[in-house]
Amino acid sequence: MTGWLAFSEVFKVLTDHSPTPWQKALYNEFICGRERRSCNLPTGLGKTSVIHIWLIALATVPTRVPRRLVYVVNRRTVVDQATREAEMLRERLCRAPVLERRLKDLCALVTDTPLAISTLRGQFADNGEWHSDPSRPAIVIGTVDMIGSRLLFSGYGRGFRARPLHAAFLGQDVLLIHDEAHLEPAFQRLVEALSAEQKRQREHRAFQFMELTATSRSDNVSASAFSLTAADRSHPEVRKRLEARKWLTFRSVDEKEISGESTKLALKHKDSGAAVLVYLRKVEDVDAVRARLKKDNNQKVQALTGTLRGLERDRLAKKDPIFARFLPDSNRSENVTPESGTVYFVCTSAGEVGVNISADHLVCDLTPFDSMVQRFGRVNRFGDGDARIDVVHEGSPNRKKENDPYDASRWKTLNALEGLRKREDGRRDASLRALGELPARDTQDAFTPAPAILETSDILFDAWSLTSVRAELPGRPPVADWLHGVREWEPPETYVAWRREVAEIAGDFLLDRYPAQDLLDDYPLKPHELLRDRTDRVLKHLKLIANRAGDGPAWIVAPGGSVRVATLADIAKENERRTPEAGLANCTVILPPCVGGLAGGMLQGDREHDADDEYDVADEWYDEKDRRRRRRTWDDEEAPAGMRLVREIVLESSADGGDAQEDEVLERRAWRWYVTANADDSDAATWYSSGKQCLQKHLLLAERAARMIVSRLGLRKTEATAIVLAAKLHDLGKCRRLWQAGIGNDRYPQVVLSKSDNVRMAVNHHYRHEFGSLSDIVKDEDFQAQPPEVQDLVLHLVAAHHGRARPHFPAEEAYDPERPGHSWAELAGEAPRRFARMQRKYGRWGLAYLESLVRAADAIASQQKENEK
Repeated sequence: MTGWLAFSEVFKVLTDHSPTPWQKALYNEFICGRERRSCNLPTGLGKTSVIHIWLIALATVPTRVPRRLVYVVNRRTVVDQATREAEMLRERLCRAPVLERRLKDLCALVTDTPLAISTLRGQFADNGEWHSDPSRPAIVIGTVDMIGSRLLFSGYGRGFRARPLHAAFLGQDVLLIHDEAHLEPAFQRLVEALSAEQKRQREHRAFQFMELTATSRSDNVSASAFSLTAADRSHPEVRKRLEARKWLTFRSVDEKEISGESTKLALKHKDSGAAVLVYLRKVEDVDAVRARLKKDNNQKVQALTGTLRGLERDRLAKKDPIFARFLPDSNRSENVTPESGTVYFVCTSAGEVGVNISADHLVCDLTPFDSMVQRFGRVNRFGDGDARIDVVHEGSPNRKKENDPYDASRWKTLNALEGLRKREDGRRDASLRALGELPARDTQDAFTPAPAILETSDILFDAWSLTSVRAELPGRPPVADWLHGVREWEPPETYVAWRREVAEIAGDFLLDRYPAQDLLDDYPLKPHELLRDRTDRVLKHLKLIANRAGDGPAWIVAPGGSVRVATLADIAKENERRTPEAGLANCTVILPPCVGGLAGGMLQGDREHDADDEYDVADEWYDEKDRRRRRRTWDDEEAPAGMRLVREIVLESSADGGDAQEDEVLERRAWRWYVTANADDSDAATWYSSGKQCLQKHLLLAERAARMIVSRLGLRKTEATAIVLAAKLHDLGKCRRLWQAGIGNDRYPQVVLSKSDNVRMAVNHHYRHEFGSLSDIVKDEDFQAQPPEVQDLVLHLVAAHHGRARPHFPAEEAYDPERPGHSWAELAGEAPRRFARMQRKYGRWGLAYLESLVRAADAIASQQKENEK
């Protein structure tokens, strides 16, 4: 692949506008291989176009530009602009045939869509296509929690098998963009520490990173930071946005009157036909203003808070006509007609960052300076109007909060904003240019207080990388404090979801047979299922639910992924005896739909179950063509076409429908869970297949896929040889009578299968085929012909290709039914030692990356039908 792409021409095709000077300059730096660690650009100037710039640069010089772009947004982001940009970019690739062809040439697999996307939520949410072909260019968009936890081998909602794979493909061959980095200084420090550690260990494909921010916390922006030049400031479009007219007025009221005064100011626009944005810090104030606006002649109003469940957030972004009114034409869904007349959008900080909305006028309360800049940036964003901004604040600081650093920042912000140029009518110039000209000594001190940032160490990195140790491990703390820092002024949060299995899989017998943690590994919680709120508010609602359904079960998922089963009454009693921080903080509570508690996508404890409400929405996960990615069915329903079975649950009950008692006639029901080929990002789906596949055919296909992958990625000879050989030999341990019987193969040994279309009939007595493969590999001639360093790597890659051997195999899995017992202990004992050697040699993320390339080849082979060549 040679020759330069015409950047300006391709950029215009993809975005419908010509690049500005800063966009051209950043592209030139990308293709020259220069790493910029900071990019400081005012809000509203198209920072998300860095995605387009990266993709064009990758197609131009793939040897200098990372294969994946990971775009990290703040956890408050509800409707993120980066997701929409990625979707439109992929839709428009066909308009740039040269770019599209070059991207296809980078892929190991033939594909019509050479750009994989996995986004924060919506149709592309958290899918598996970004790692199904590691050579395929990919955009991954997620929050600090989603991306950060996975980088640290601790992916929230991920089983132990998937964690090294996610760490690998997020931490190697990646350009990580940290958007609005000033909001999460702890995560930015963590990213810097990870980069330094990877370079210290000389990891071959160490990731690059760049912070994006409109309001840097530093009063001396580093000379190495990328920022606007004189050419940018004189560019007509840039200048128009920097100087967009926004006139600021302050209103001082009693603290209890914030919501009332905000409503009055908003209603001054009710006959204007304008789009009015209202920002408030408290969820309670948002609810109050929304209700008052509705009461006034039923004004057209929509509300948005961070406590709204993902499913309802997605629908608001794509289908709500009021929200569509605040979006530019290019960001609106084709099937939504924006609401006419005066409309109101009332929201918390969830609407401040990462969303490309523009209002005609703004009403808001007082927050720290960095937050106010974001708010002001979402009114008259494109410079086409003459906006009014009303800021409502208390008359004086609350003496009860005199030691509150957050509250102190708010009042420093007021002092800073009062320094803006005032007109004769008393209104102040709040344009982006005017805000940027305020003295740095005034604005920096008014930022949201930085959290206490915890230091990392090689010991911590080692502990987090031991992913096959599933139990709690001394010296391996949850990663949340390293992602966000310790914010004493910010209350902890808890997630809530609803699943039918919480009620169906009840009682010790069923939970022993089908452990909750295993079920969540097979069928992970997805972003659209979850709502988030302060832990104290969640507990308040749970107590209300417990008053109605105290004996109802609930699953509590700890930050590390372990699952505890309790009753609602137990949860309420436990948390009465201790603070929420010691109970549900940073956990996920999964409720059965029958207990209710949901109203309009919000947690509402006094709401009883209503059949019209959507509680369990696990199956409401669709791809870009509106096809389900997964589905659960009962045995009297037809199996969904094009999906693989990942779990069968057999439930027994008495003839009258109650719990079965001894000697009673039993009724059996089978509950089957299916996923599409690329929807499941654990390896549970490899237990089953949409069709039979002979072992030798599978190994041949895996070897072929591995060759294609390492060729496209240009791996060094030693590693490439080991990956191809590991793919060729990885499943030899399936050639055991016990394993073949477990997948229902009654023709063994005449026919040896790797995949079966039958339901798994037995649990194989904990036998792991990858452990069995270790004793067979050493007899292979191709393996014996390799130098020791290749042999060592091959053995580890095979041992780890389903997530074990990092560092160990559990004692119950360390055996081989058809090999002498004395070799088991030797093989099991060598696995941790080999893991340690390989991790010292390749680094933590580098080794996981090599493992994941073998896993990708295995998955590619598994997806092919037996009769495919």
